[in-house]
Amino acid sequence: MPADPDIPLEGIAIIGMAGRFPGAPDIEAFWKVLTEGRETISTFDRSTLPAEEPSQDPDYVPRRGILDQPEFFDAAFFNIPPREAEAMDPQQRVFLEVAWHALENAGCDPQQFPGSIGVFAGMSNNSWLQHRVLMNKELRAQVGYEAAMICNEKDYLATRTAYKLNLRGPALNIYTACSTSLVAVCQAVQALQTFQCDAALAGGISIKWPQERGFTAQEGSIYSPDGHCRPYDAAATGTVFSNGAGVVVLKRMDDAVRDGDHIWAVIKGAALNNDGADKVSFTAPSVDGHAEVISLAHALAGFDPDTIGYVEGHGTATPIGDPIEVAGLTKAFRHGTQRTNFCGLGSLKSNMGHMDAASGVAGLIKATLALHHAKLPPTLHFKSPNPALMLETTPFFVVDKVQDWKTNGPRRAGVSSFGVGGTNAHVVLEEPPACDTGIPASASPGLPGPASSGILPEASRAGSPTALEAGSLPPRTGWKPVSLLTLSAKSPAALDTACENLATWLETHDAPLADIAWTLQTGRRSFPHRRVIVAATKEEAAKLLRDKSGVTTKQDRSQVPVTYIFPGQGSQHLHMGAETYAAEPAFRSAFDECADLFLPLLNVDLRDHSAPLNETWITQPALFAVEYALATLLKSRGIQPAAMLGHSIGEYVAATLAGTFTLEDAVKIVAARGRIMFAQPPGSMLAVRLSESEVAAKLPATLDIATINGPTLSVVAGPADEITAFAAALESEGISATVLKTSHAFHSRMMDGALEEF
Repeated sequence: MPADPDIPLEGIAIIGMAGRFPGAPDIEAFWKVLTEGRETISTFDRSTLPAEEPSQDPDYVPRRGILDQPEFFDAAFFNIPPREAEAMDPQQRVFLEVAWHALENAGCDPQQFPGSIGVFAGMSNNSWLQHRVLMNKELRAQVGYEAAMICNEKDYLATRTAYKLNLRGPALNIYTACSTSLVAVCQAVQALQTFQCDAALAGGISIKWPQERGFTAQEGSIYSPDGHCRPYDAAATGTVFSNGAGVVVLKRMDDAVRDGDHIWAVIKGAALNNDGADKVSFTAPSVDGHAEVISLAHALAGFDPDTIGYVEGHGTATPIGDPIEVAGLTKAFRHGTQRTNFCGLGSLKSNMGHMDAASGVAGLIKATLALHHAKLPPTLHFKSPNPALMLETTPFFVVDKVQDWKTNGPRRAGVSSFGVGGTNAHVVLEEPPACDTGIPASASPGLPGPASSGILPEASRAGSPTALEAGSLPPRTGWKPVSLLTLSAKSPAALDTACENLATWLETHDAPLADIAWTLQTGRRSFPHRRVIVAATKEEAAKLLRDKSGVTTKQDRSQVPVTYIFPGQGSQHLHMGAETYAAEPAFRSAFDECADLFLPLLNVDLRDHSAPLNETWITQPALFAVEYALATLLKSRGIQPAAMLGHSIGEYVAATLAGTFTLEDAVKIVAARGRIMFAQPPGSMLAVRLSESEVAAKLPATLDIATINGPTLSVVAGPADEITAFAAALESEGISATVLKTSHAFHSRMMDGALEEF
């Protein structure tokens, strides 16, 4: 059914998906778990659980669905410093990774995308801050309170994703308890329909820390006493909470068809409401609230309920919740049909537990995959229906075994998610029309590994307009068509892993090589380490990728970001910069400008080699002038800094180049600083090959720790005779120590006298 270019196609296309779930690191593994009817909730050894867990309580259930190593994170890939990454809630880290995978699954590189991309996301309560950050005094001190807060607060999930992935559409954090991620999808749909963005990421994440934590199933609670979730079953006694994450990439349907995107499914209606006060308590669900939101979604989609073949329910398996949910569904469906037992009903919570803020998008991904594969996965543990459901009188039957999804019309599905507090979401989906919607992009298999700095899931964005545009040569007599496959990563190891990932995908998936080439060239970010292979078949391509026999290049270093780092006092030496001053006009001009400004303040010309360089009042201005001139020289050669870092006097150079000070003001400050510090009592500094704690254990009361330069490198400062004695004591123990070239004990209490005047 080719699209008529004059008639916009209605609906919102799901063009990409990614997720990490209990027992399933990607959506392919997720679908395999569902269709094989497996439960992936973990059981923990009570003896190894955290001390704060009431594991000896007879009602304690050591069960939860967990993710594989969510604390591992490719911080370098996202340009996040290691300490910041360590302080960051794993929910924030994993969501970044899953969002990236979803965009790659969609064949969408934000840097090349011509429009704006929004992000709508939410996460569960933060437990990392309490268990890992606040308990680690060293980390808390090094990161600082404000930075630790920003790394952990819910408020920054969507905005951090927008910042790190360069997404310029709306970035909204959504929080409605269990319905969070499906509400995020509904908000993304509305933003696309009102042209606030041209594509959107939507989803959610829930990771409780530590992961190995169970629950106490008390009488009347929502928890399952035996740790199994039995939605809609007569034996249903409660739910099991789990960790998980999911993201979908959405686009207006006509744009997706125009761009040749693979379309997994089409969202035809998305609705939200709240129960209000029409229920027995704040945490209770409402039949009318459910029925109204489902009916509204049907109306927005223009669907007759009689045509919907499957509903992925909220299905928490609570004795109260399941009957209310089915009653609400039935009430909504009865507006359009009186038929019974024709629509499948299921809940993936039976497989993986309740993923809290991520549960709605996980259900959406399940329903989308069911449409894509035309199969209905089973709901586990279902033996006989809960009598309170009165299922035999409803439009529904519980899908208790995997089955083909047979229908006379387009396959349609609904997805429900209901949050504590009454915010309800319902989305209705339809399989894409039989027009050219491309070859499916594969699910991302996950990151190559921690600190690999390269993410390249094997995917095939389809809909390449022609073979030639897809990187293939047109057929000619005596020739065979070949495709150009391009891969890139941030490190050589990551590039090798990306090649292995793609080789494995080629061997296990059916997609035209030309379409794969198209996606790799147009739907992937370009990184410095690159490899190109030319192949005629997928088998040949897989072999070449594994042999690493393609052409490998490294991007021009001039395109790699540069950081200027300026040292402090102690790095000076006589005639520093003299040869550069003589040979480089840019350096000479900048140094002369500094020297002329310093001259009336010092009554000494820094160009005079007889100036007392070892005296602080001259040392600091001389270092400033040389460093400023060197930076000016680098800039004149086109080497522009992406960032600058300075120590001590080097900070003033960095601040001047960044525009914090004018050069004139900086010179005045540096001259005054050097003069005031020189007027303090003389002292000495000693670099010691020990950690901060090791030095502190040996340090005399007269000395101070001045600087911590690394895990095993510290600097102490104080009176010169005390430093000499301390150095001798260390030497007698075989500990390396070096006296620095300074006239004073900087960064110590011996500088306190300079503070007021400065």
